[in-house]
Amino acid sequence: MADRNSRYVKLTRDREQAPLEDITPGELNQPIEVTQLNCRRCNECGQVLPETYQPPADEDWATGICGCAEDTDSCWTGLFCPCVLFGRNLEAMRDDIPWTNACVCHAMCVEGGMALAAVTALFNGIDPETSFLIVEGLFFTWWMCGIYTGLFRQALQKKYHLKDSPCDPCMVHCCLHWCAICQEHREMKNHLSENSSTEGTIISPPPVQEMNTNKEPAPSTKSPPSDEHNNLKIQPI
Repeated sequence: MADRNSRYVKLTRDREQAPLEDITPGELNQPIEVTQLNCRRCNECGQVLPETYQPPADEDWATGICGCAEDTDSCWTGLFCPCVLFGRNLEAMRDDIPWTNACVCHAMCVEGGMALAAVTALFNGIDPETSFLIVEGLFFTWWMCGIYTGLFRQALQKKYHLKDSPCDPCMVHCCLHWCAICQEHREMKNHLSENSSTEGTIISPPPVQEMNTNKEPAPSTKSPPSDEHNNLKIQPI
């Protein structure tokens, strides 16, 4: 008789088993997002930074506002075709906006205002009333251009943590528009060159060495038997 007080448990198999669930490969290895870990921390003390934190704008510009002569290509383009240079700057910073859209907006404000003033002076002559109308139209278009291009300069400063140099971005474009466009072009050009120079060097791995198991037999160094020995015949004495 089996011992009733035995410490062993008898394992029995149920006749009716639960249906098996189909599990796709990799279903159980999905990453889990932990909100407490996905947060920005201070590089010095390691404390968690709030979502509204913005790094201080304490970086200096690579070139000054009057350093247009340092890049002659952008200087000539900004002097004669500022709309084209501004479009290139905006496209280099934002890929979703083509340079033609920014060029047209800039041309409507600056070149369009100048063309309107020239047409008004041509048809109505230069008198006190016409002069006031021309100055008012030019001031309005220049003010709109300063706001539009100043927003781009502000976004550029926010991206690279640049200071307000020499003053507010919109005020810079209102007072020194052509110099500001050239300075922004040089700044992005310098940052792009720094990013390209810091890229890691691509090192190609050495070729894979394989062992050839089917070795061909080494050529024999022995001289082949001469035909004289093969032509020997046995003759009776």
